[in-house]
Order: sequence, then C-alpha cells, then structure tokens
Amino acid sequence: MALLASSFIIPPAMAASPAPAAPAAPATADQNPLLASVNGQDIRLNDVRQAMATMPEQLRKLPDNIIVPILLNQLVDQRAIQLAATKSGLDKQPDVQQQMQQASQGALQNAYLSAQVAPTLTDDAVKAYYDKNYANKPGAEEIHARHILVQTEAEANDVIKQLKGGADFGQLATKLSKDPGSAKQNGGDLGWFKKGDMLPTFWDAASAMQPNSYSQTPVHTQYGWHVIQVLGKRTAPTPTLDATRDQIRQKLIQDGVQKAVANALAQVKVVRYGPDGKPLPENQPAH
Repeated sequence: MALLASSFIIPPAMAASPAPAAPAAPATADQNPLLASVNGQDIRLNDVRQAMATMPEQLRKLPDNIIVPILLNQLVDQRAIQLAATKSGLDKQPDVQQQMQQASQGALQNAYLSAQVAPTLTDDAVKAYYDKNYANKPGAEEIHARHILVQTEAEANDVIKQLKGGADFGQLATKLSKDPGSAKQNGGDLGWFKKGDMLPTFWDAASAMQPNSYSQTPVHTQYGWHVIQVLGKRTAPTPTLDATRDQIRQKLIQDGVQKAVANALAQVKVVRYGPDGKPLPENQPAH
C-alpha cells in the first residue's frame, strides 16, 4: 500500500501549510475583481490567489504589488497559449486528449485525497503524535567521526598500516582522502551525524566501534573504501514539538493517504488479469 500511496502527488497547500481554517465566505464581486480578460475569458483575483497557493512559501510572502502582476502576466500568457492551441486543433489530437484526461484524473485524485487528509492535520493531531512517539523518550544516537576515503581496498589497508605505525589520522586524511568535503579543510572530520545521515554500511561500521578507535579493516561503500575513526558518541536530546512539527505532518499525510486509498479500494471491485488475458485469483498481483 505504501508504494501505491506514494504515486499520488500531495497538493502543495496540504503538504506545506498549517491545518486549514474554516472556509471563507463566498467572495463578492468587489472581493474578486476582474483583473484581465483574454478573448472575453475573465481572469479574476481569485485566479491569481489559486496560482499563488501553488508557489513555495517564501514566494507567497512577497508583497501583493510585486507578486500579483507577475502571476497575472503568467495567467494571461497561459490563457493565450491555450486559446492558440485550441484554435490550431491540438486539443483534438489523441495524444493531447490522453494527456488532458490524465491531468484531469490526477486533479480529481488529489482533490479527493486533500478532502480526506487535510481535515486531520490539526494541531491536536500533531501534538498527540508527538506525545506518543517523541515526548519523554531519548533522542537518536549520534556519532562524531572522521574518515579517510580512498579508491581501492589496498590503499585503505595501507592507511590502516600507517595508522598502526603511529601516523596522524588528520594528516593522512588531508594528504590522501578523496572526500573533498572533509579532507582538506577538516582532516577528514565529518562532525556529529545520526543513522539516517550516512550510508547503512558506514553507519553500521562506525556504530560498532568504540570512541577513540579506528577501523581495523576497510569499510566499503558506493563511494570507495573508508578508514573510519570514531571520536565520540552521544544520545541527542529529545527533540521539541516545534522541531518535529513538519516531520510529523509529513508522516500524518502519508498515513492519511494510505488510509484514504484503502478506503477507496474497499468500495470498488478490482479484477487483475494475467498475460493470457484471464482473471487472476483474488489478492494475486499481475506479473
């Protein structure tokens, strides 16, 4: 179900904005003035507001006297292109009709998901999730480490040999490491990181080591061969509600989408067919 749910695009307003307020009263003519017309087709202030809602938050904060003219020009351009495309008969082409149908279906799917999920994204729901999953629980394990990245296992073994002979880890990292982000400036220092910040193989190796020790065998990842030195370990403090609010909202959205998809599937009959065109037994996926 997670795979199916991930195929839907969550409307930006639901994914990034706070829990929705009560619907506003219908706009009067003065509240929704006419801003332009293209071949008699009106473009009103509400059209601009709808376009603004799809923009990143930092752009939505621009003053109206700056953002409204920009969006109005874009809407005029779009309407002119649509009319020109229709006049040329592009809307009659099968491939264009298919794309238009897919866009319409996608809009309808997202409208349904937004209607099902958005009302559940309340401050109380976020706080309840925080209390259950974060409050009064220890934070994540963090590791402070540095590394030397080389291209071959033989080179990594040579680095370990030099370390055993008393070589300075930072100096070797500056001289030999192929990691441009940590080698030259920081002597291979990666700072503090959590499990999800590193590749699993790297994390597993570092978490198994004691502070002030280095790996006795090379650690292989997609980037090459690492020699790791663990400088320290700690448990991060419990994150605050404000620090986790966006993350919790995304989790609630994911859960809500999965629930909405499951509810929709429960209301329909799905028949899957095999390569021979015959119906497959229930609950057996098509190959």
